[in-house]
Amino acid sequence: MIPKSGAEYPYLLEAFGPIPAFLFSWSSIMVIKPSAFAIICLSFAEYVSAPFYPGCDPPVAVIKCLATAAIVGITVLNSLSVKWTSYVQNILTATKMVIIIIIIVSGIVLLAKGNTKNFNNSFDGSSISVGGISLAFYSGLFAYDGWNQLNYITEELKNPYRNLPLAIIIGIPMVTVCYILINISYFTVMTATELLQSQAVAVTFGDRVLYPASWIVPLFVALSALGAANGTCFTSGRLAYVAGREGHMLKVLSYISVKRLTPAPAIIFYGTVSFFYIIPGDINTLINYFSFAVWLFYGLTVLGLIIMRYTRKDLKRPIKIYVIIPIIVVLVAIILVLAPIISAPEFAYLYCVLFIFSGLIFYVLFVHYKFAWAQKISEPITMHLQMLLEVVPPEELTE
Repeated sequence: MIPKSGAEYPYLLEAFGPIPAFLFSWSSIMVIKPSAFAIICLSFAEYVSAPFYPGCDPPVAVIKCLATAAIVGITVLNSLSVKWTSYVQNILTATKMVIIIIIIVSGIVLLAKGNTKNFNNSFDGSSISVGGISLAFYSGLFAYDGWNQLNYITEELKNPYRNLPLAIIIGIPMVTVCYILINISYFTVMTATELLQSQAVAVTFGDRVLYPASWIVPLFVALSALGAANGTCFTSGRLAYVAGREGHMLKVLSYISVKRLTPAPAIIFYGTVSFFYIIPGDINTLINYFSFAVWLFYGLTVLGLIIMRYTRKDLKRPIKIYVIIPIIVVLVAIILVLAPIISAPEFAYLYCVLFIFSGLIFYVLFVHYKFAWAQKISEPITMHLQMLLEVVPPEELTE
C-alpha cells in the first residue's frame, strides 16, 4: 500500500503524520538500529575469540576491539559497493546454512541415540511472572527480529508487490524451524544451566559433539553473525537516507556517492553511532533496551494499519489481511512494553522514554521552525562532507 523504503518510517508518516515518524527515525537511527548492530558484532567477537580462551571467558577488551573492527569493516564495505555487499551477503548466508545443517543433523543423531535426559522436567525451578515472561519474549523475539528488514529497501526491490510478501512467507517459517531445531540440538548435550553459563553456546556444542573438528563451529557461527551484521547495516542505513530525504535528519544523509551510487553518508553515520554502543558492551542489557523501544514502535506501526482502514479508504491495497491479526499484534506489543515496567521497574526504561521524547526538541528546532542559526551550522557541515565523500543529492544523479 505504501511502496517506500524505510520500513516503519513511511507507514507512521502516512498514518500519524510527521512527529511520530520523526520520533521513530530519531530513536531508530540513534538507539534501536545501532544497538542491534552492536549486539550482533559483539556476538561475532565472542565466537571469534572463544576458541583462543578455552575454559574461560575472553577478555572484555578483546571482544570490544573485535566488535569495533567488524563495525568498521562492514561500514566501509557497504559504503563502497552495493554489488560487493550483496556478494558478501550471499556467501555469508550460504555459510550460515552449512553450520545450521551441521548442528541440526548432529542433534537429530543424538536424539536418535537416546540423548533425551535434558528434556526431562525441563521447567523445574522456573518462576513465572508477567514481567519475567515479557523479558523472556524480548530475548526470543530479538532472535527473530529482522522480519521487517526487506521493508527498509522496498524501493530497491524488483516487483515488491510479489517478491516482498513471498520472501517473508518463505523466510520467516524457515528461520523459525531452523532456530527451534538448533535449540533442541543444544539441549541434547547441555542442561539449561550449562546453556546459560556458556559464553558461546555453539562453541560448547561443537566441543562436545564434533571434536576434533569442533573448530568449524565458532568459525561458521562467527561468519553467520557477520552476515547478520552486514544485512542489518545494508538495510538500516536506508532509514537514515529516507529520513534525510524527508528533511527529518541532516540533508547530507540523503546524498548518494557519485562514483559508487551508495548512500555512503547515511551508512557511515549509522556505523559511527553503532560504535558507541560497543562501549557498554553488555548484550543482555542492550537487548532489553533495544526490545522495549522497538516494540513501542512496532505496536504503533501496526495500529496505523488499523487506523488507515478508516482514514485512508481510498488507497489501493494490493495485499489484504484480516483486521483481527493486527489487533492481536497491538495487544501483544502493549503487554511487552508495559509488563516489564510494572513488574520490575528500572531507570533504563525511563531513560529510554526520555530519550525518545527528547527528539521533540530537535524536531522543533531543526524541522518545524528551521531556525536560521541551525541552518548556518548545518550548511558548512553538509558542504565539507559533500566534498570529502564525493556525494550529491539523488535528484542530481537522475538529471
